[in-house]
Parts: sequence; structure tokens; C-alpha cells
Amino acid sequence: MFEGAYTAIVTPFTRNGDVDFGKLRELIEMQVKNGIDGIVPVGTTGESPTLDYAEHEKVVETCVEVARKRIKVIAGTGANSTREALELTKHAKEAGADGTLQVTPYYNKPNQAGLIKHFSAVADLGLPTILYNIPGRCGREIEVGTVAELARHPNIVAVKEAGGSVDRVSQTLARCKIEILSGDDSLTLPMMAVGAVGVISVATNVAPKPVADMVHAALKGDWKTARELHQKYYRLFTDLFVDTNPIPVKAAMAMMGLCEEVYRLPLCEMNDANKAKVRECLKQLKLV
Repeated sequence: MFEGAYTAIVTPFTRNGDVDFGKLRELIEMQVKNGIDGIVPVGTTGESPTLDYAEHEKVVETCVEVARKRIKVIAGTGANSTREALELTKHAKEAGADGTLQVTPYYNKPNQAGLIKHFSAVADLGLPTILYNIPGRCGREIEVGTVAELARHPNIVAVKEAGGSVDRVSQTLARCKIEILSGDDSLTLPMMAVGAVGVISVATNVAPKPVADMVHAALKGDWKTARELHQKYYRLFTDLFVDTNPIPVKAAMAMMGLCEEVYRLPLCEMNDANKAKVRECLKQLKLV
């Protein structure tokens, strides 16, 4: 259902800190023109923790409107409160999103039984659901056995793996039938080699076509082309994480003239050394 290359799209802000919906529309059009299969708004890269409810909902509505069924929209509607996740997911479904990305509830650290009840409640709403395993941010892993149990739900169709483990792809596919999407750009090709079907990518904000071409080549079994693209853009995949995501990718986009380098606190600009590293990477790839 969700194989391919998906962009975890940034939320652009104006210089006074408001969401720049005009710029968001431009960024979506850029993704469409460069062969991306879909976008994932208001996730980690979209700075969802600092958007209020009205902004969150309008970002999702804008993405669905601009995508116009040309590419898919997977709305980030997760929360550490099941009630909040349900409200956001209901809105995304009504807005016309194709799916929902559900992050592991963070801070309150539910046990595995709580995770099953939480994700199942969201999936019961009927929107195709992608589990989002990112223990580094959430303090809790969705255990492989829990993924296998949740995969029995007809609306839980995929899992985004952002825990840095290629082994988990093999472990999961040995236990259940579910689509797996890489959540780490540098691990996309290794994960696809053992059964993942694509990526939810940060790097596609600045290099959508190369990443889409790499993923599509791998899906077709053209591993030579896929490896060449992986190797060429590997530095980008790593340098975009020299600081907390999405700080480096927004800095890169500003260098490319794609958006303003504006964040909402507690996120702020990275230091000059890291900024120089990102700029040099972009120069090497002729992106600036």
C-alpha cells in the first residue's frame, strides 16, 4: 500500500514565526515534480511538537489539497495521549489523508499491552495506519512481538523503522506480514535489501529525485543503480543529522533558497561548524 519514497516534509515558517502555507504549497509541488510517491506532514521533521491544533489541522488540509491524489499524504497524527491521537486522526481522515503515521507514545512510556491498546484504538477509526518505531525519541520500543500482534489488525499496514537496526526488518518479517519503511536515510538501501519497501525520508526535502530513483531502482531489482545512488548521496544522508532533525535539513533548504531558516523554540540554529559541514556537502553534490 505504501511502498516507495515518502518525504517527511518540513513545516516552513515565515520570519515572524508563522506557518508559511504559501511556501508549503511550493514545497509540495517540488516533491510531486520530482517523482516522490507521497509526503508525510506534521511528523518529527515537520516540527509537530510546536504546532498548535489549528496549525496542525491546516497543514494536513493544505497537503491533501495540493497533492490532489497525485501523491499520497500520510498525516502524522500520533500523540502520547490516545484521546489526542484519536482527535487528530479523525480530522486527517475527514480531510482526505491516505494514511496516518502513529509515533510511539512518548514520555509516559506505556508497556507493550498499552501500546497494543493505543495503536488498535487509532486503527479502529479506519484510516490505514503506519506504526512509527523511534525509541531514541520516545524512550520506548515497539517490540517485534508487539508489531506482529498489531499486524493482525486489518488497518495496521506498515511500520516505519527508525531505531537504527536492519536486523529488526528481518526479525519482523519472520514474524508477520507487514510493510516496512526505513526511517533512516542511510539505512534505506540496507533495509530494502532484506525486505523493506521504501523510506520516509528527510533527505528528499533537498534531493527528492535521487532518493526516489534509488528506492524505485531497488524495488525493480536494479541494485547496481540503487547502490550507486546510495553511495553518491550517503554523505548527505548522514550530514543532515549532524544536529537534531530538522535543524540541519532546514538549514540546507535555506542555503538552497527553498525556505527560511526559521525554527520554533526549543529548536534553534546549529553552530557554524555544523552549518559549514552541511554547506560543503551540498556543494559537493551541486545542490548549491
